Amino acid sequence: MERKEFTSTINASREKVWEALWSDETYPKWTAPFSEGSRAKSDWKEGSKVYFINADGEGMVALIDKRKDPEIMNFKHIGMVDKNGKEDYESEKVKSWAGLMENYRLKDKNGKTNLTVTMDLKAEYKDYFLKTWPKALEKLKEIAENDSQMKNPITISAIVNAPVEKVWEVWNTPEHIEN
Repeated sequence: MERKEFTSTINASREKVWEALWSDETYPKWTAPFSEGSRAKSDWKEGSKVYFINADGEGMVALIDKRKDPEIMNFKHIGMVDKNGKEDYESEKVKSWAGLMENYRLKDKNGKTNLTVTMDLKAEYKDYFLKTWPKALEKLKEIAENDSQMKNPITISAIVNAPVEKVWEVWNTPEHIEN
């Protein structure tokens, strides 16, 4: 086992990077380099389980070992889950890596966020993660720095000097919409 560190400086606040990391909307986007269609299921409370699941519904089970918003999120990997939802904590495959840690640290630096991810790696997966983490962090950076990829909606409003009925008709009638 070897511990590796991956870093990124993101031109966004820690709060925004935190949301990009863990929201249901953005998590699948930045983790796609690891597994297209991936998602995480959890209540995100310290001590709770997290299911890191691929598009087929299988994946890893971890515990949230430590959480301090928007600064620290530590996971302790403990098992696997198959596509039928059956959890495995006892197989030899799981025992060979159970207990490995994946830690996220976010630090503010002059309005930007320095994100450091440290991960315990087994030798057989080292090359994969060395190649994939930079891609995932680049995607995360793109998401956090681009408001259109975050949940924050843009609201456009206008004051129209006309009766509500007329505005509604123009807004909802196909021939008016085209114009």
